[in-house]
Amino acid sequence: MEIVEIRGQKYEIVNNYKEALNKEELEEKLTDYFDDFDYIVGDIAYNKLRLKGFNSPSNKNFKEINDVSKVEEYIENCCAYGCKWFMLKKIKD
Repeated sequence: MEIVEIRGQKYEIVNNYKEALNKEELEEKLTDYFDDFDYIVGDIAYNKLRLKGFNSPSNKNFKEINDVSKVEEYIENCCAYGCKWFMLKKIKD
């Protein structure tokens, strides 16, 4: 299990397709908006990082649109074909 720490929060790297994760770029882009999400997915197209938060059904902020079981569908339908992407899972203390 590979771990990355960003702004004091630890995340498990679940997927790092095509070595997409750039910690420095993620630190610049990640805001407190993502604090309530269990997972963060980042995709890169045209050299720009885009982030989206997902939750497991047990999260009190769970909404169908952010269901973690739909990450693959999100990558296929909302991201550039064959793009680099990563998925991080928040480690709760």
